[in-house]
Amino acid sequence: MPPDTPTFTLTLASLKRGERGVVVDIDASDPLTQRLMTLGLVEGVEVERGHTAIGGDPIEYRVFGLGMSLRAEQAKCFAIAPPGSE
Repeated sequence: MPPDTPTFTLTLASLKRGERGVVVDIDASDPLTQRLMTLGLVEGVEVERGHTAIGGDPIEYRVFGLGMSLRAEQAKCFAIAPPGSE
């Protein structure tokens, strides 16, 4: 992540397995983050954390019932709030 990248308190990376969160803000400065947005990882979407690979990276997330794997550094670009609180 570039040094000027904002850090969020609650991110996708902070979810535990089975927990859900709603994306409320995105640091879209990284082209890979922009690619994830085209796949449906956008503000307002509810995300559930799934399995984690051995060693803790990558992490599976479920969006619209489909699984996608993100590295922890990528997951930190997506700020979340608990469902129903946004």
